[in-house]
Amino acid sequence: MFLKILPPALALMLMPAWAHAAGLNQANTAWVLTSTALVLFMTIPGLSLFYAGLVRSKNVLSVLMQCFAITCLVSLLWLVGVYSFIFADGGQWQTLMGGVSKAFLLGIGPDALVGDIPETVYFMFQMTFAIITPALIVGAFAERMKFSAMLWFSGLWLILVYMPICHWLWGGGWLANLGAMDFAGGIVIHVNAGVAALVSALVLGNRRGFPTTAMPPHNMTMVVTGAGMLWVGWYGFNAGSALTADGRAGMAMLVTHIGAASGALTWMAIEWRRFGKPSVLGIVTGMVAGLGTITPASGFVGPLGALVIGVTAGVVCFYATQYVKRSLKIDDSLDVFPVHGVGGITGSLLTGVFAASSLGGLGLKEGVGIAQQVGIQALAVIVTIAWSAVFSYLILKALDKIIGLRVGADEETQGLDQVLHEETGYLDL
Repeated sequence: MFLKILPPALALMLMPAWAHAAGLNQANTAWVLTSTALVLFMTIPGLSLFYAGLVRSKNVLSVLMQCFAITCLVSLLWLVGVYSFIFADGGQWQTLMGGVSKAFLLGIGPDALVGDIPETVYFMFQMTFAIITPALIVGAFAERMKFSAMLWFSGLWLILVYMPICHWLWGGGWLANLGAMDFAGGIVIHVNAGVAALVSALVLGNRRGFPTTAMPPHNMTMVVTGAGMLWVGWYGFNAGSALTADGRAGMAMLVTHIGAASGALTWMAIEWRRFGKPSVLGIVTGMVAGLGTITPASGFVGPLGALVIGVTAGVVCFYATQYVKRSLKIDDSLDVFPVHGVGGITGSLLTGVFAASSLGGLGLKEGVGIAQQVGIQALAVIVTIAWSAVFSYLILKALDKIIGLRVGADEETQGLDQVLHEETGYLDL
């Protein structure tokens, strides 16, 4: 029972003898290969199109370029050492950080296994998670950050923020040892990126004209296309995290779908009642909120839990978005914190509730009650918020001193496509 509630990577690390004795499982390997492609599909083209459609037409290429460049940058940093410092044996420092033995994947050939899948496949699967996390943050500083500053921030943030938090939860670190549950990245990815997004928006300041000037999405067709790709790709994100082609992966896929659907309809219903008409932007945003909120729970809860989590996501994230934009007047341009950050926090806490077998979940660790598990979840969330906020702020302030974070006022008015890339997304501009 205990192994069932552990993140897959941690469970495998605790069973090295069994993992290598089992040998290669071709069905599991095929499923994780497929899931890897699906998760990369979430960033390119899914998130890229979703974000690009949400900005103004003069910045569409800049967002596409940022997501593409982050994919390349993170891939190389992952190979050089980030993967190793998360998943390699850290010896006496294991609770805090991994080691260097897997840097450049030296000595790791096609026959090396993690569990019953090739380590090269596991390396790639985990890499796609590392790619989408800093890419999510792009939505907070869209339309005003220098491309060079974005690259430096993404690389440093991956090393100083994502790497330690990922190790603490998925690489055998101290939060995993406490029993924190994060199946597919509610804390590691969504809380982490959401907090960094909020800090980024605060440090850079609002876009020129915000909030008095309307800045609607320039291409809703592109937004919906990207959102649909995110929904499909998310099956690899959550169900792939089972690392097996079995009933648990099937349940993770099922609850992921229920969370997305219930989040979308809940957001739509609130918007319809409040503003008189349901919007396409609202229903797709609710879908993303439902997906982000079910992510930490996807391998631990049943359909009932997914339904409650999805509905809760639609309500909480909708009002969080309204509060951040309208009350606080913080220009988190594409609502990264209220959707991903708040959703990740909500889902992570509710995981401790609906993982209980009495509520249809797969069960908590023996001797651990709901209240205790929620407390553990809260600690992991608080630690992640604090670490991400502090180091995101320090990275941003340092870069602002050295190279500057933001384009000039005239350049922002002209648009980043022309200013930074000398290109335009549309011929008539």
